[in-house]
Amino acid sequence: MKIPWIFHKDYDIPLPKNHRFSSSKFGDLYTLLIDSYLAKSAEVFIPNPAKDTQLTKVHTREYINKIKNGNLSTKEEKILGLPWSETLVKRSYLAVNGTYLASKLALVNGIACHLAGGTHHAHANHGSGFCVFNDLAYAAKNIISDGKCKKVLIIDCDVHQGDGTAEICKNDNNIYTCSIHASNNFPSIKVESDLDIGLDDMISDEDYLRIIQSALTTCSNKIKPDLVLYDAGVDVHKNDKLGRLNISSKCMLKRDLEVLKFFKSKNIP
Repeated sequence: MKIPWIFHKDYDIPLPKNHRFSSSKFGDLYTLLIDSYLAKSAEVFIPNPAKDTQLTKVHTREYINKIKNGNLSTKEEKILGLPWSETLVKRSYLAVNGTYLASKLALVNGIACHLAGGTHHAHANHGSGFCVFNDLAYAAKNIISDGKCKKVLIIDCDVHQGDGTAEICKNDNNIYTCSIHASNNFPSIKVESDLDIGLDDMISDEDYLRIIQSALTTCSNKIKPDLVLYDAGVDVHKNDKLGRLNISSKCMLKRDLEVLKFFKSKNIP
């Protein structure tokens, strides 16, 4: 079996020089992977743009129209952290559906990897922290409403708390949100997830892995999911300029393998 990789050439966006968000990171990752030995075991899938009827399951109609028509206020654009452009709109409609496509393919194949996503700071009525639409909430809500799943677990290991995901999914008993993040990092005001674990800046690799293992057990006791959406954030790495944590590459690989093995042993995609 080949592992599905989801990617679109229009994921990259034009940004001013020295912008804090890397405008080419998705294309760079795709090039790195497609030129590696891993590509032999993968099949690339290309997502279609999301439909507004799908987006309204997670975002307000007013906010969707602001993004679509370029009507964000100066304050809203500042909070988003990205300058509006037609390219940004196109990329945002594609990226959320990329995570949804990965979810559908995972149900068939047992696993699928989206080479973008993790836009967990987007709230129902506004974008934030470089996140326009919330792909994790979007994929979870739509795959349930489309009858492909009954329950979804979202495990977010990005260094920043998944505040938007927590806010959008807070009243949905079919979605369980878990965020394992740096305590002293963005966002300054956290939104309560079903399970939040704040990490000290100087946490060791060993303690980090123990927390991951404990969180997996707790989540498994709280929900019996048909699908797990795993945000494998790499900004916990010690070399990340915005991360603040001190996690090694070796530890991050162990973390991802721990998560994958845990759910594979339970036959949960």
